[in-house]
Formats: sequence, C-alpha cells, structure tokens
Amino acid sequence: MGPMRVVYVAEEVEVPENVKVSIEKTGPFDYVVRVKGPLGEIVKEFRNTPVVMTLQDGKILLEVFDARKREYAILGTYKGLFKNMFLGVTKGWRYKLKVIYTHFPMLVKVQGNQLTVENFLGRKSKIALEIPKGVKVEVKGKEDIVVEGIDRDVVSQFAASIQSAVELRGDERPSPHGREGGLGVVDGIYVVGYEHIKG
Repeated sequence: MGPMRVVYVAEEVEVPENVKVSIEKTGPFDYVVRVKGPLGEIVKEFRNTPVVMTLQDGKILLEVFDARKREYAILGTYKGLFKNMFLGVTKGWRYKLKVIYTHFPMLVKVQGNQLTVENFLGRKSKIALEIPKGVKVEVKGKEDIVVEGIDRDVVSQFAASIQSAVELRGDERPSPHGREGGLGVVDGIYVVGYEHIKG
C-alpha cells in the first residue's frame, strides 16, 4: 500500500441578506440546520454525514476530509439543497398539476387537511391524500391543482404522490395501440411544471 492520501474539499454557500441560518451540531456527525426567511422557516436534520458544517461570515462552510467520489457528490447535493431552502423561505415553491380525463370527469377537492379524488375512471371508491403540514393545495376549476409551500422536498413529493395516487397499474395501462383504435386510457393527474410563488 502506498502512502495515505488525505484529500480536503471545501464548498461555501452564500447566505442571502434576508435569510437567517443557524447550524446546531447534535452529534459527532449530526446537524440540525434552520433556515429562516420572510415566508417562514425550514428545519432539516442531517445524520451520519461525512460533511462538517459551520457558519462563517454569512456563509455556510461545508468541509470534507478524506474525500472520495461519494463525498464530492454529497457536497454538490447539500449545496443544491441549501439553495432550494433559501429560495423556499424567500420566494416559495409552487407546483402545478393538470387533471386529465377522457370519459369520467374526476372530482378533485380539498376537504380539511385532505385532497380527495372522486370518480377516477368512474370508480366508486374515493382516493384521499393527507396534505402535509406547511403545504397549501388549491383546486382551480376542474383541471388545475396548485401545490405551494416553502420546503421544496415536501412540496414536490406531495405533487408526485398526487400523480402516483391516480396512476394506472398493470392491465389498466394504455396499450400502445389503444382499445378499439382509440388512444388508450390517459386519465390521470400530471405534474406539468413548477415556479416560485413570489417573483
């Protein structure tokens, strides 16, 4: 074996002026990061991370000692995550979904802390999804659903779970040629894009 190689890598993430960050070390490799801005606060836990996190002169300093490919990748992931958190507490995240149906009009509505879908493919059973804390859902007209919040992970995951709740499985999937020459079944709710809530 040759000499040991210790590779040190550091990345800095600039904290925007209207954002406050606190980093608390909760264990040898564990951190709790709080990001606060005009729209609210996001708290993320990092456990067993190879990355050392500190706050220095309005920047988050991310350091890795003895970095390998995996650690390099984690640094990039964390950098992206913090940027999304900063954007979340200053501009917010809005995901848009479209309700598509061919024969059976789907009835989508918000009831308390649930989003319900009725009459999917004419079925009697109701699909109900619990809306996560900190997420706002609005149904506009018969075809548009808007999911908003400050934590992009939570907002995008909930948007994806709406889409997968009405996904066709197995035999119901559209056949490439459709049935009787039609296009096949395309009914569903699809994520069509995202944007910031505030410009």
